[in-house]
Amino acid sequence: MARSIRELNEQVQHEASFIADILTETRRIIVGQEQMIRRMLIALLSDGHLLIEGVPGLAKTLAVRTLASTINAQFQRIQFTPDLLPSDLVGTQIYNPSSGTFTARKGPVFSNIVLADEINRAPAKVQSALLESMEERQVTLGEETFRLDDLYMVLATQNPIEQEGTYPLPEAQLDRFMLKILIDYPSRAEERQIMNRMASEKPSQPVPVVNPEMIINVRKIVNQIYVDDKVKEYVLDIVFATRYPADSGMKKLAPLIEFGVSPRATIYLLKAAKANAFLNGRGYVVPDDVKLLAPDVLRHRMLLTFEAQAEAITTDIIIQQILKRIEVP
Repeated sequence: MARSIRELNEQVQHEASFIADILTETRRIIVGQEQMIRRMLIALLSDGHLLIEGVPGLAKTLAVRTLASTINAQFQRIQFTPDLLPSDLVGTQIYNPSSGTFTARKGPVFSNIVLADEINRAPAKVQSALLESMEERQVTLGEETFRLDDLYMVLATQNPIEQEGTYPLPEAQLDRFMLKILIDYPSRAEERQIMNRMASEKPSQPVPVVNPEMIINVRKIVNQIYVDDKVKEYVLDIVFATRYPADSGMKKLAPLIEFGVSPRATIYLLKAAKANAFLNGRGYVVPDDVKLLAPDVLRHRMLLTFEAQAEAITTDIIIQQILKRIEVP
């Protein structure tokens, strides 16, 4: 086993070389926001989707566009608005009078990387149009079903729910996102750098440094990264603590949690931990990988009670309490 892990380490370190190129190109455009950039890479390597939440002006859209530009792949940006229709996303069927047949006109979701900008500004009917493509990797138009490419990723941005003109995303759609990250304002030093760069320089354009085939091949290596049984049990301990906190020795949390996380959380937490190990040049997962990514995987999958909301207790607070109480292997 030690030999196979050593070989995995060597393979990971060799195959992960292009990550440095992506980071270099991204950092030429984006100042700071290291967490957001790394989470985008984790979702990309894990074949997952990412939801980014933050107030306007924090370079959410620019970061997604920049990452897509470093990959020589098809990219589409969809600006979500209250009057958007499902057909504006997935496409529609056009009737041909001369032949009496319908022809499918594919929408922008038929791309490798889709930026759903301000996704929570469109109503639920539009959100549901994304469900099939995000989970099944296919789109049905009339009686025809079209498969999407192997490299298909939805990177969505949203403003905080409290802002005017926004709609909460349906729970079923939230569960499709592998990660949900919260981003904040840049530091003073970063903002000074942003000010100097944007006021005196013409914005740079990122250069493609990787192609979809490379990403697909690397995903196979990420899936092979070793996970010890103790780490797997640690993942299960965290997940089950959100569902049955009293059974996990956390009775005080029981009145605060209405519903725990779904089985997708278990799958995505393990896959995200493997991707994080890959980014760090390791062929094996350590508990810190799980602990680091647990808030991003779990925060949008938990439903709290009215009591928790009345006390201004968030899912992040609950998750941190769970991580403190669960024994680390």
